[in-house]
Formats: sequence, structure tokens, C-alpha cells
Amino acid sequence: MRAIVYSENGSSEVLRLEERPVPEPAAGEVRVRIAVSAVNPTDWKNRSGGGTGAGETGDRTPNQDGAGVVDAVGAGVTSVVPGDRVWLFLSAYQRPTGTAQEFTVVPAERVVKLPEGVSFDQGASMGVPAMTAHRALTVHEGGPARLSPGALEGRTVLVAGGAGAVGHAAIQLAHWAGATVVTTVSSAEKAASAASAGADIVVNYREENAAEVIRTAAPDGVDLVVEVSPSKNAELDAAVLANHGSIAVYANDGGDTMTLDVRAHFAINARYQFLLLYTVGAEALSTAAEDITAALADGALPVGTEAGLPLIRFALEDTAAAHDAVEQGVTGKVLIDVADLPAER
Repeated sequence: MRAIVYSENGSSEVLRLEERPVPEPAAGEVRVRIAVSAVNPTDWKNRSGGGTGAGETGDRTPNQDGAGVVDAVGAGVTSVVPGDRVWLFLSAYQRPTGTAQEFTVVPAERVVKLPEGVSFDQGASMGVPAMTAHRALTVHEGGPARLSPGALEGRTVLVAGGAGAVGHAAIQLAHWAGATVVTTVSSAEKAASAASAGADIVVNYREENAAEVIRTAAPDGVDLVVEVSPSKNAELDAAVLANHGSIAVYANDGGDTMTLDVRAHFAINARYQFLLLYTVGAEALSTAAEDITAALADGALPVGTEAGLPLIRFALEDTAAAHDAVEQGVTGKVLIDVADLPAER
């Protein structure tokens, strides 16, 4: 089979295309023939030696997320059978078996059935972004712990950076769950993308007074913030947060340190919740996978330009260029076409 492999950390130049034996699934594992592999920031960071990739040795295949068809199952696996169309998450976490190859073997709990009519592109676009968004939307002091239609009814959610992959998924999931969704963006193009994703109020923070616009839209404040850049947005978040509001931080865009006005935060009983998908635990991952699959079945998580998330495609042999595109901050979802599999079972 064709596989992208790297043996040492570094720039995208360390990635190479090789022929490898098709792996066999052990007990509790599933072999998936990959149709589409997805690239997230965590993938190039791990390859470069940062993030969870620090200290890893030996040959590895990158990319956490993807979608395809179950090809074989190991002993004891009953959740899927050969022929099932599936999406995968955290395929390369603490394993050398990412999705940038024609076949990959992963634990059964990281393989989720795709609902009927949901494309491989949609499935590959879930994983890290959608599961991170799900976690961010379920850490509020008053709940909910699960997402479903109506679960966030009456709540106002602020999504920082609504044009990014996590921001896009957060808008869609919050909208599906019934929240009023406010988002901040930095350009008219990104504003259009966020609106297409389902945001109710879109604020261009470079052209508007974001705090004033958000407070006008939500006079009682924002219940939950999905935050990508706490170092830059701490002051804004404090200015718009409701009493007992929560700020869920999933990234450190803009820097690793932040300054907080202590009095302003304890006066409104504010809660900061930091989250890293890799270490949230099996229960949180399983819950997210179930809710995301339900949202997919409801048609709530479309991808593509019309849905506010342009798809940027690469061939498997161009995986290095795909990594570079994500590292350089391309707007949209970067996908790698691995195999032309039937769209339906």
C-alpha cells in the first residue's frame, strides 16, 4: 500500500511516499481503507516535534483524522463490520498509524460509523475540530454535558475566530443545539464564511467595537465563550461575559501568556476551562463522537464553501504541501484524497 512516512521530526521535507505492507488488526483494532485524510494544525506540529509528537521515534504516518471503509476487524470488535463507512479520530495519537496512507489500523473506539448520506469529506472533517468544539460547548457551569437540538436553547455562545475549523464546528454545533451564536472574525471574507456556518451575529473586530456590538446583541452577557486566543481576547471576554459565564480555551493563538483582571472575573463568578482533546478522557471522547454523529445525521455539519468551510484538496503524494498549507494558515479544511471509494456502501 502507499503510505506517507517520516522517521525524524522536522519540516514537511521529512515526509516521503513509500510502499508498505498492509497492516493486520490485532484484538480490539479495526483496519480501515482510507478514502480521505484530513490535516489539522496538530498534525504538522507533531511532525515538527512539538505537541504530542515530542520524543516519538521510529517510522510514523501523520494525520489524526480521516474517513473510509472498514476493511477488517480484530478479535472482539463488534461496533463495526467490514464494509461499514466510518470516520476516524486521533488515529495517530500515541500510535504510528495515521490516516495519510491507504490502510490504517486503529483502536475500535476511535472508529465511528458514518450516517447514511454523509460524505467521506464530512467524516474526515470531523475529528479534532468537531470534537474540540463539542468539548468547549459542554463545560459550562450549568451544562449541558451533551449536545442535541434544544440543549443550548436560551444560551448565547461567543465563538472567537469563527472562520477556523474548530470555530466553524462550534458555530454549527451551537446552532444545532439551539444557542444564539455570536462570532468574531477579521475580514469580510471570513464574516461571510461564519454567516454561512450559521452564526447569528458576526463581528469584524478590526472594523467594529466588538465589545459594544456583542453587548448590544446580548445585553445580559455571553454565557459561553469558545476561545482560540486567550492572550489577545481576555479583555474582550471579560467585558462581554455573563454572570456565571464560562470561557473554554482550546488553543494559544497569539501567545502562551495572558493577563486577567481578577476583580472583574470574580465579580461575575467567571469560569475558565482549558481543554486538550488528547487528555480529556475516554468518556468525553465517546460522548463527543456520539453527539457529532447525531448532528451529521441531522444534516447539521455540512462542509464546503456554501457551508462556510472551503475544502482545499491535495493528492496523497502532495501531503507535504498539504501540511504547509495548514501551517501557513490557509482558510478552509485541507483534505488529502487517498482512494476513490464508493460514496455509499
